[in-house]
Amino acid sequence: MAEIRVRVDGDLGVCVELLRDVHEVAGYPVNWPADARKWLTPEDGLGCWVAVSDGRVVGHVALTVNGADGVSVERLFVDPKATRAGIGRQLLDHSVKTAAELDRKLSLEVVANRGAAERLYRRAGWLETGRTPIDWAGDQASELIHFEAPTERQGSPYPTKWAEDGIRTGQ
Repeated sequence: MAEIRVRVDGDLGVCVELLRDVHEVAGYPVNWPADARKWLTPEDGLGCWVAVSDGRVVGHVALTVNGADGVSVERLFVDPKATRAGIGRQLLDHSVKTAAELDRKLSLEVVANRGAAERLYRRAGWLETGRTPIDWAGDQASELIHFEAPTERQGSPYPTKWAEDGIRTGQ
């Protein structure tokens, strides 16, 4: 199990290296950013966190503002050498907890060619809410899948308060 902590400036270099590895192995992000450090810190960000295992950064996630009452999971990736260890799920769960603490709805988007990511979200109980055609991914993908975090009534292990308040969270 990894420790999830706030990302500090000293983590950015390692995060860029991990992102490069993820891009080369799994094609995420579809288009390599002109400034990866800046891309990892979205302007509308509410926070960035890293997963640390055995003293090294092995994953990353950011949350961004999404409308008046929403939060989006962004920049979620795990070191290819550390996949299948539950780190992606830990980062996803941390995002759910944080959104609930902020009393905000939680969502995310993923390009339709991200098989492992899409499977992670579905296994975690996230609900597909729609698809949007895209033209910026070249021949890599033609649509974006929209997901919302599950509520307890939909099988989420998260507190009833969130479901009772009508907050569609669950991460």
